[in-house]
Amino acid sequence: MPVYIEQAGGTAFLAFEGMEDFLLSELSERFNYNSSPERYGRLFYFKDYPQGLPEPWFAQCVMQKPFFLNFESIGQAAAELKKIQRNWAPCSYQFFRRAELIQQKLPYINLKDRTFPVQIPQSLMGLYCLTGQNQILASAQTSSPLPAGKLSFVEDHVNPPSRAYLKIQESLTLFNLFFGAELPKAGQKCFEAGACPGGWTWVFAGLGANVLAVDRSPLDDRLMNNPLVTFQAHDAFTLAPEDIGACDWVFSDVICYPDRLYEWVQKWLKSGLCKNMICTIKMQGGIDWAAAQKFADIPNSRVVHLNYNKHELTWIHCGA
Repeated sequence: MPVYIEQAGGTAFLAFEGMEDFLLSELSERFNYNSSPERYGRLFYFKDYPQGLPEPWFAQCVMQKPFFLNFESIGQAAAELKKIQRNWAPCSYQFFRRAELIQQKLPYINLKDRTFPVQIPQSLMGLYCLTGQNQILASAQTSSPLPAGKLSFVEDHVNPPSRAYLKIQESLTLFNLFFGAELPKAGQKCFEAGACPGGWTWVFAGLGANVLAVDRSPLDDRLMNNPLVTFQAHDAFTLAPEDIGACDWVFSDVICYPDRLYEWVQKWLKSGLCKNMICTIKMQGGIDWAAAQKFADIPNSRVVHLNYNKHELTWIHCGA
């Protein structure tokens, strides 16, 4: 069988792990798109997907111009991909060993967990999936410079008071990727609403920033004794921005309805007392697409689903 490339048209979406149903619901309920896809594990290929729609939040990576590559050998598959561009990442659901051998013949990319803080290179990253023993669905143009759109970190199982620290590490890395702005640093003031037990505060203090952590319950003892951390026992959402004062960063991982979070965010934005904000948009039941869109419509903002998110989204705002 000779090698050949067939332009596929349409778009393919790689869903976050465990979020396949959320991706399909988003396409249906948010975009009113209900076509049946060809499915390859977590990868959904829609032949007739319309151009011009926003990227779905629950897509880990989007194949923007997919094509099928038919090949005879592993070396041939890798050679054809290299002719198109340098960087390729796999998304495997079958033929795992075959995909591994193809990847070994491609130029090296870092597929390992990363150590925070890390800066993501702004280079093109293609994505391919073995749909058959001798066929690949691939796209040189994707929505992310990360391999398969995934950002994961080497975990610290000793020092953080909760695993929530991974969400803010991912959020801050994406903040830098999206806006090219610096992370919290020494001399800056961070305000975290609902900080207990302190997973996010632990990250900010580790970067050298001063943190005002507000919650009804105290933080982990190690953070309560950290000279960079000031704790205030209070319901953070009942404090006005003027009660807190000017901040370089404002954060919230509070469990509340999206509309209440939006009202609180608007108070901070209108006050002019904060530069950058990162908040988790918690959902009660199903996803409130309209409520999440209100956050996305705020200038200089992005709404994303994180690798470390569950049934929630994250709003990232750069005002610096």
